[in-house]
Amino acid sequence: MSPFNPLLQGMLSLHQTYQSFELYLTPLNNSVMQMISMTRNQDSYSPKPEEVIEHYASGYEADRLHREAGQLEGERTRELLGRFLPLPPATVLDVGGGAGSYALWLARQGYEVHLIDIVPLHIQLAQEASARQPEAQLASANVGDACSLSWDAETVDSVMLLGPLYHLTDRSDRLKALQEAYRVLKPGGVLLAVGISRFASTLDGLRSGFLKDPQFAEIVSKDLESGQHRNPTGRPEYFMDTFFHRPDELNSELTEVSFTVTGIYGVEGPGWLLSDFDAGWRDRDFQARLLQIARRLETEPSLLGVSAHLLAVATK
Repeated sequence: MSPFNPLLQGMLSLHQTYQSFELYLTPLNNSVMQMISMTRNQDSYSPKPEEVIEHYASGYEADRLHREAGQLEGERTRELLGRFLPLPPATVLDVGGGAGSYALWLARQGYEVHLIDIVPLHIQLAQEASARQPEAQLASANVGDACSLSWDAETVDSVMLLGPLYHLTDRSDRLKALQEAYRVLKPGGVLLAVGISRFASTLDGLRSGFLKDPQFAEIVSKDLESGQHRNPTGRPEYFMDTFFHRPDELNSELTEVSFTVTGIYGVEGPGWLLSDFDAGWRDRDFQARLLQIARRLETEPSLLGVSAHLLAVATK
């Protein structure tokens, strides 16, 4: 699901492109939503499922990795998945996998991929995209919640949590999602989990000019203090309520639920901060340099937080 990056500025223009898909949200299955709500602590301050669904209602997530800095995020994430996932045909559970960008790619690599997302629109889009690659379809795609997986214990080779940990602003919910991932993994199974960097909004504010807005400056101040990103402005380009991790916080949450963390990797490096990203990315030589810089800096402790996204690799 969506990270905090400049692609959010394109949300409103994409709304018209995908407004027909919003019809799928009208007849939301109330029983499904009630089931999801029941999995959360009643005192939880994580965004309610309806809030997440509303945020993604434009459908922009389906195109996000093909636009602007999302291209760097996508390329680097695929590179890291290819490096750390067990070999195909391993069973991969992509939890909170949005419209299936990575799940569909992994299915084409020969994996048995099961997609779960809390947003019904994302599942609809993923199912349609899966049907367009009949030689490598998703094994399944269902609405569900990271905090309560329907899978039996010790049944999957790998779990991907590339979105839930920042949407679950309540620490107890994040731990619950990690505990569920641990439960369904086979012994020795691999977890790949993404957090948004504590410093992402600060850096994006500098890059985009958002920091000229006193309201955004106040948001950033609170982000830096607590990691709890709150957007009271109603401006979708400032993202929704989320949690931004420091690298050590992401590590400690995984170890708290008994995972063995083998590495924390910066996904994009500093390249996502380019002001005219598309122009640079179209230059193949420059694109290669951006990727090489990201690789060179991916484990540099002093620069991990410069990446918008942090990817943790861990085993059960």
